Amino acid sequence: MLLTWWIGLSWAVIGMGWGVAQPVLQESEREMVSVTTKHEADEDPYLWLEDVAGDAALDWVRQQNALTQERYESQAGFQALQADLLAILDSDARIPLVSKRGDYYYNFWRDKKNVRGLWRRTTLEQYRKAEPEWEVLLDLDQIAEQEDENWVWRGASLLRPDFRHCLITLSRGGADATVTREFDMQTRQFVPDGFARPESKGGMDWIDRDHVYIYTDFGAADSMTTSGYPRVVKRWRRGTSLEQAEVVYEGQNDDMSISAGYDDSPGFERHFVNRAIRFYYNELYWLNNGKLEKIDVPNTASKSVHRQHLFVEPREPWEVGGQTYPAGSLLAIDFDAFLGGARDFSVLFAPSDNTSLAGYSPTKDYVIVNVLEDVKNKLMVLEPTTTGWKSQPLVGAPAIGTVSAGAIDSDDSNAYFMTVNDYLTPTTLWYGEIGQQPESLKQLPAMYDASGLEVSQHFATSQDGTRVPYFQVSRGDLKLDGSHPTLLYGYGGFEISLTPGYNPGVGRAWTSQGGVYVVANIRGGGEYGPRWHQAALQENRLRAYEDFAAVAQDLIRRGVTRSEKLAIQGGSNGGLLVGNMVALYPDLFRAAVCQVPLLDMKRYHKLLAGASWMAEYGNPDDPAQWDFIQKFSPYQNIRPDVKYPTVLFTTSTRDDRVHPGHARKMYAKMAAQGHSVHYFENIEGGHGGAANNKQSAYMQALAYQFLVEQLFEAAR
Repeated sequence: MLLTWWIGLSWAVIGMGWGVAQPVLQESEREMVSVTTKHEADEDPYLWLEDVAGDAALDWVRQQNALTQERYESQAGFQALQADLLAILDSDARIPLVSKRGDYYYNFWRDKKNVRGLWRRTTLEQYRKAEPEWEVLLDLDQIAEQEDENWVWRGASLLRPDFRHCLITLSRGGADATVTREFDMQTRQFVPDGFARPESKGGMDWIDRDHVYIYTDFGAADSMTTSGYPRVVKRWRRGTSLEQAEVVYEGQNDDMSISAGYDDSPGFERHFVNRAIRFYYNELYWLNNGKLEKIDVPNTASKSVHRQHLFVEPREPWEVGGQTYPAGSLLAIDFDAFLGGARDFSVLFAPSDNTSLAGYSPTKDYVIVNVLEDVKNKLMVLEPTTTGWKSQPLVGAPAIGTVSAGAIDSDDSNAYFMTVNDYLTPTTLWYGEIGQQPESLKQLPAMYDASGLEVSQHFATSQDGTRVPYFQVSRGDLKLDGSHPTLLYGYGGFEISLTPGYNPGVGRAWTSQGGVYVVANIRGGGEYGPRWHQAALQENRLRAYEDFAAVAQDLIRRGVTRSEKLAIQGGSNGGLLVGNMVALYPDLFRAAVCQVPLLDMKRYHKLLAGASWMAEYGNPDDPAQWDFIQKFSPYQNIRPDVKYPTVLFTTSTRDDRVHPGHARKMYAKMAAQGHSVHYFENIEGGHGGAANNKQSAYMQALAYQFLVEQLFEAAR
């Protein structure tokens, strides 16, 4: 098993999604949203909207929702669009992606009949068939009904070697806060008096049949960090109370999170503790005979351990062992030799001006390396030899399309799954063994009519001269007369790359209806590695917005569209992007869809997980940093005397990552100033915005109906 410790934990990244649940807050979260001063309340008349589950705030939410629902649900085409989007989400034609543990391949599946979903498994022989036979392990709808809870699946961990004992993690309504419960794969029942973690952000991982690592809210006042994640990790023995669990490691209050894990790879069993101090900055410890030994690599680097290898990805130039390794490279060394003092790393990948590391996946004997070259994938296989690492292309990997490959069982084989798609080509799943031609296992059917559409890549020039790539999906015979309704999407943060992918929702609701769809690969993302991300951090954040504006201006310059026909969309950090484009470039766009956004950057670090993102944005309590943060804080920069694009704000009451108060307050302020704004808040749903397919379809239909009204209908 590959054990990877990123410098920022994946569940803490403010990514994009859609979801729904009852507005239940942990006590620590209630405290976090109520710590305000009289001065702050006087300065911000909408501060009361940060009371997530307060009666007054929820009454206000329902009133705004009713206005938006009344406006859009009755419009021609809305019901049909929602039904079509739901049919896509519920379609049985989707590829059931699987993960392997032991002899079985596991899948979680939601459809029209199974709204919350089924956890199930099959064999490789069955999976190769067009209609595999599945063994249902857990019916989440049944459990939710029995327990009267809106459970959302969050994953399962099976214990080697018999894979009978399982830890299942569930979320109440899609929130980041989860519960973990022991499940018996033989009886298909949760284990009475088994391991159980109460609702909290955190996790629990197997050590052996009678022990787990647990990092969660233990009830003490300082049990969680100021970011709202676990500060303490413990080793818990079966049959004892949680209070009796043994402390393994305690972090600092201002750390981001603390966790631990056990690598169960046969012959390479190891225990690790991870101290995530902030995003892109962590300490990794090897637990050796009860003693913690720090892995001596830069805190800014990501670290992975697989079998005999330690892999390191420096995020800044690293001088060690007489060599200087560039930021964005991938290094490997024998783990035991490293612990013994060796520092003679092998370079598996080194970036260039137009390439970056998209990812890597070790198999039993090889490493599959995924490289982005101008945001297009290239797969290589690296093999360790006595004279170094030998590199060659992955046999059968396509030359075009978005391609990813991952080991199926990295402890026991060199088999891998590979997926291939692009904006217009449905996903194909391949099964392969390194060195052999892969076989096509499954292909997603076309979910919308893409005839006449084509994908092209272009480059805009940003304000400082930087070339910024972007993808355009449009009709091949597009007349460059500036007349085309165009939707521009972006994210630009946390080193996340936006690569081409098949999105039938966009296809059905937008491109097949005559709209142009554009994705901007702006700085702040990871399209060109750490340097692309670091170029837009903190005091340089405006560069991301300058890049996005440059793409919009290039679309207008090329004659694809004009400002009156151009809309923008983004969620979470992308919602902050949209908010800033509205505030800073109001003349460039007609409309904006701003989803689960950050917007009040003066208070973001005081709300829920906000403190964990200060490495990205800065600390507004530091006057010197507030000087630059306020320049990209949309809530503070909106003015009553400026004409802004029409904005649709959407969020979720149950989002316990990005506080719904951001969207609430921004909408309320803009409405009071007389601007054209609309609002919808899913009373359920986590950071994804929706807890099931029906809710996802509604939220998507609402956004596209708004865009059609603004860009298509308004011009008629």
